[in-house]
Amino acid sequence: MRILLSSVLLIVVLLLSRATTMYSRAYYSLMESEPGRGAATVSADVFGDQYKEVKYLEQGWSPADSMWFYTTTQGSDLLPYDFFLNVEQEKSQELFRSPENQNRYRYLTQKATRTNPDALPLGMVADTYRGKTYFGYTCAACHTSQVNYNGVGLRIDGGPAASDMDTWLNDLAASLAATSADAAKRQRFVAAVLKGGNYSNEKDIVDDLKIYALRLQAYAFFNDSHVTDKAGHETPVPYGYARLDAFGRIYNRVLEHVVNPDALREVFTGALPPAESQALLANLKPVLTGENRDHLMDRLVTLLTPEQRRVMRDRLFNSPNAPVSYPFTWDIPQHDYVQWNGVAANAGIGPIGRNTGEVVGVFATLDWEQKKGWTISSVLGGQGFGETHVNFQSSINAHNLRQLEDRLWTLQSPRWTDAVKQAGLPPIDEKRSARGEKLFDQYCVECHAEIVRDSASRRIVAHMDKLSVAGTDPTMANNAADYTGYSGIMRNWYAKTGVGNVLMDARAPAPAIAMTTGENVVLTPSPDKWFFTRWAESAVDLINEYKGNPIKPSLKSGNYSPDTTAAPFESLRAYKGRSLNGIWATAPYLHNGSVPTLYDLLLPADPKDGDPAGTVYRPKRFMVGSRELDVRKVGFKHGEMEYAGFLFDTTKPSNSNAGHEYGTRQMSDEDRWDLVEYLKSL
Repeated sequence: MRILLSSVLLIVVLLLSRATTMYSRAYYSLMESEPGRGAATVSADVFGDQYKEVKYLEQGWSPADSMWFYTTTQGSDLLPYDFFLNVEQEKSQELFRSPENQNRYRYLTQKATRTNPDALPLGMVADTYRGKTYFGYTCAACHTSQVNYNGVGLRIDGGPAASDMDTWLNDLAASLAATSADAAKRQRFVAAVLKGGNYSNEKDIVDDLKIYALRLQAYAFFNDSHVTDKAGHETPVPYGYARLDAFGRIYNRVLEHVVNPDALREVFTGALPPAESQALLANLKPVLTGENRDHLMDRLVTLLTPEQRRVMRDRLFNSPNAPVSYPFTWDIPQHDYVQWNGVAANAGIGPIGRNTGEVVGVFATLDWEQKKGWTISSVLGGQGFGETHVNFQSSINAHNLRQLEDRLWTLQSPRWTDAVKQAGLPPIDEKRSARGEKLFDQYCVECHAEIVRDSASRRIVAHMDKLSVAGTDPTMANNAADYTGYSGIMRNWYAKTGVGNVLMDARAPAPAIAMTTGENVVLTPSPDKWFFTRWAESAVDLINEYKGNPIKPSLKSGNYSPDTTAAPFESLRAYKGRSLNGIWATAPYLHNGSVPTLYDLLLPADPKDGDPAGTVYRPKRFMVGSRELDVRKVGFKHGEMEYAGFLFDTTKPSNSNAGHEYGTRQMSDEDRWDLVEYLKSL
């Protein structure tokens, strides 16, 4: 009888969840069905871009689908919502959120709509957590793009963003700091925030302004992207437009929130002169003792000297010095493994775990804390039945993440032929394309599987090539395999890998720490919902992922070094040969965005003995930032002197444009143009 009642209850929960999901989607269709999907236009800007109208290509999504994707919160909480609405730019009275300013960072501007009443840029949204309203990112901020041609902006759902998030964050931090320091700015800011109604007095606003200004400044410092040579000299690694070291920053946010007093003692002991280390630890005793370690870093940074902060940065965190292009998201759910180096499996709860890590990186509130006893969530997360457990409660909305992933199953890649109709792109030369198809079969198809973009049964097997085969910049893949961190509150836990469990010592592999925390976050119901609702949603999400996910565990494919018990993350030293449907809309190319156009990708990277006189090579320097499509070479406008964007220099660390030279020396120039023409058709 007990089993029968449990089964009935589970069925009721599943039906209620399904009905709620269907109702919410139907309601959203009524709320947001504008054909233009809220898109705003832009007159001539600093990049020389302009578009008088915005159009959408047929990608399997309705306007309501797109708008739901743009404005559905995932639990990202960067700062109080009213702060973002009203903070001025550092050196002017213009609001930081003004459309002109956001366009400079290459965020797509939107008009006010029902679900975006404040006309935030695409992919930015309000999130409510524990009674407070925050500003944060949605998935769309990094996975929606635009291609301009003949005054028409073609919005590409799921396309790689062109944004410079790193500079945006640094400038926002500077704007908050300037507002805190400047009396006139502060007075205007306080008056505007009070009108929002979420704060009742000036003191609370000023106090929170200091907290968030310092938090963002500390984030920028601890995530300083650089490489350090053997002599200890640091070389900066700027990202520029269309790139981010998301994994490096996710790792660092996780390490920040698992750190505990024991780990901090190890950080400073031996790194500073003994007398200074002892004095510092004595000074930090009020912070390092006590059970409440939530947001420990916020309190620490106010107590350290600049040199002590540098020591903590270098010993506690890893440099996020491997910026890569934002991946496109069509066909993502259909893959067996995703991300540039195949670090994330799509089987089981993999998609929610992967997306949970993403929200950690974009400033989810992480209220992780050690508590006495155990819970169902902690046991399922592998913590056992000990005297204490870590409660991984957070603002991350796993239920929304699952629904967002479900929606991606219907997203399709954009077609050049559709863009011909919508924006007047030159039609594909069918004779050239036919010749190019033969070249594709000769040089490309082994690693880049051809798929039917709108087939409901399509599956993508990620072909992995180890670094010595791919030959492309190794930094991202090596960092993923090599980075470690202090395990802190997770010390002596067992982390799952494909070849067995890893017992986490004082320092442990960063992927093991990140994956284990991600799994525990997924298993921890939202603290913001009614008891029954949060447990019901959590149960439904896990059941759907475990039982309803059509992607099952499988071996990786390709030429890579497998994981072993001695090197459990060795397979991460590889890059994925992605499916190429829609590739025409995803410039720049290679995983680190080091090649501006498809034509340039078919050129050799560097001179070699035996090259004939007059051989042309990939550009070593080019401009990034424009959305204007080069319809011949297939990429964005990139000439070094054409506009004031970001100058991409392939001689700098992490920027190498080497590798992926398959057939580039065997092909004639006519062959290259034929192959480019065929790639347009995919």
